[in-house]
Amino acid sequence: MTMKSLILAVGVWLLSLASPAAAFTGGNFPSCDAPQVVNYIQKRFVWTDKHVLKRGLAIESITRTHRHRVSYGQEYWSIPRLYCSGTAHMNDGRKRQIWWLIEGGMGFVGLGDNLEFCISGLDPLKVHGAWCRSVR
Repeated sequence: MTMKSLILAVGVWLLSLASPAAAFTGGNFPSCDAPQVVNYIQKRFVWTDKHVLKRGLAIESITRTHRHRVSYGQEYWSIPRLYCSGTAHMNDGRKRQIWWLIEGGMGFVGLGDNLEFCISGLDPLKVHGAWCRSVR
């Protein structure tokens, strides 16, 4: 390891210790019905259906979106979260309840936000608990 790479590694490590709140978004979330949120859910559901459910389902639209609650958290020990729900109109003609959760600063390696969602009746492995409990 060269001296330059050692100094860089130590600097990154010190920054991570000195600024634990760097990933804290302070609850600056997009709205529940923001286009980037809805598009992400639709695309990720298509991937999930293709590789896990294998039912040929897709979300055509999400309507009646609303925010349930916001947990802003504390700067050093809590994660800001936005809880949303709506109605997913599926390509098989059915309407299903959908819930999603946006977690601030919980993206890949703490960069960006994380979005988890669950559709009523389409979580056979109970990834989000019984009745989508963890994202409600």
